[in-house]
Amino acid sequence: MSYYTRAMTKQRQDFGLLGERIAARWLRRDGWTIVAHRFRDGRRDIDLIVQRNAEVAFVEVKARHGEEFGSPVEAVHARKQRELCRSARVWIARHGTEALNYRFDVVGVLVSGQTVRVRHVPNAFPLP
Repeated sequence: MSYYTRAMTKQRQDFGLLGERIAARWLRRDGWTIVAHRFRDGRRDIDLIVQRNAEVAFVEVKARHGEEFGSPVEAVHARKQRELCRSARVWIARHGTEALNYRFDVVGVLVSGQTVRVRHVPNAFPLP
């Protein structure tokens, strides 16, 4: 891997973490408690797991600098949804209870200079 490739990968990772911090702050302001950040199941991960009352949301965060390639929310395609479902099942098996309701949310973060826009999509797709 070249220096340029490593530098670009590091930049993308740092930008992804920034998006997750922005999304976590947004969700906390909306009354959610952060239960887990980057829950890992093998090579898969869930960006944020949040809870409010008896509701648990598995949150995929997509951060972008612009919308040239579509909205950040639109980037959560079917394959990613399947991966999130698999990881969510692992989390539920380890930490869940029947008293909780589960859902999948997507948070799109658009950063353009000093301007940040957040779009939260609750119940973005069902748990099959």
